[in-house]
Amino acid sequence: MKNDLCEKLGIDYPIFAFTHCRDVVVAVSKAGGIGVLGAVGFSPEQLKEELDWIDAHIGDRSYGVDVVIPQKYEGMGNMSAEEMEQQLWKMVPQEHMDFAQKLLADAGVPEWPDGTKTMGLMGWTDATATPLLEEALKRPQCRMIANALGTPPADKIKMVQASGRLIGALCGKVKQAVAHKEAGLDFVIAQGGEGGGHTGDVGSIVLWPQIVDALGDTPKLAAGGIGNGRQIAAAMAMGAAGVWTGSLWLTVEEAHTQPAQKESLLKASSEDTVRSRSWTGKTCRMLKSEWTEAWERPDTPDPLGMPLQGMVTSDGMRRTATYADKGECQKVAFNPCGQVIGQINEVESCRQVIFRLLDEYVDAVGMAGSMLPEV
Repeated sequence: MKNDLCEKLGIDYPIFAFTHCRDVVVAVSKAGGIGVLGAVGFSPEQLKEELDWIDAHIGDRSYGVDVVIPQKYEGMGNMSAEEMEQQLWKMVPQEHMDFAQKLLADAGVPEWPDGTKTMGLMGWTDATATPLLEEALKRPQCRMIANALGTPPADKIKMVQASGRLIGALCGKVKQAVAHKEAGLDFVIAQGGEGGGHTGDVGSIVLWPQIVDALGDTPKLAAGGIGNGRQIAAAMAMGAAGVWTGSLWLTVEEAHTQPAQKESLLKASSEDTVRSRSWTGKTCRMLKSEWTEAWERPDTPDPLGMPLQGMVTSDGMRRTATYADKGECQKVAFNPCGQVIGQINEVESCRQVIFRLLDEYVDAVGMAGSMLPEV
């Protein structure tokens, strides 16, 4: 399983674990994979604190950071982060803010202690994401950067590669993958529509080989529907150099997920997810809830574009994560996950997950080999 991409990153297995939890990053990297910390939702100061902790605990293992720098978004322009936020707030209808707050109040979700109703932009633009990227590039053990939405701007690609690190990006369409390659990215993450978070329409088993064929020698990571070693074997048999996983790590022992939220995820079936624009403004797969259904009704506001919708809903994101067991919070909670969540029904440690994946992978490869005709 170890390949050239592993050698470049200094890892044992090409298993990438996307997570917002620093403990998971460290545990996965120490088990031989590579933990990738999602930076969205952190201020530069908060990200510094998280990365300081990771650096203090990860030893000589590698990790990555995932940022969101879309090339197109509402209110684009050359201005400071503060100016950008002021400009964007002028574009947010009060109706949307009131509707989001009513949904939270009706579910009995406690208000944030300081009474604020938003977390702001949270890194959804070039101006706000650049300080996060700069913080990540100060860290010697941070060996890779991933962009979660679209091809990163050319200056950011140059910045990362000039630092000696690898940079890649997710995609859900062949044309997006080709654009990534033409921009000079070091690897491409092909995410099928069953994946969690921002995802496209095409299923993994169709998308992966198409992108493999389109990109030639550029390393491809398979994402969307990776929950066991059999699925890893299938992805690598189609030409993937490794796998990008996310939902797997939501319920592990090391995850900071609140017990009530973890219970919702463990009980969910694959049919319990939906693709919705109700939280970020772009199509995102998550658990169905009264929140996702409310924004679809004809008598309610339509979700705004990115990053405006995220500015409306960021208060809900933090409140439903922090107060997961209060009132009827889970009815409106933001629980992004892929359809593979239906395979995850017990709590394991990160190390147990990694070694289970490896055992299942070896068994699957052996079974496939036994089916070959004798020569």
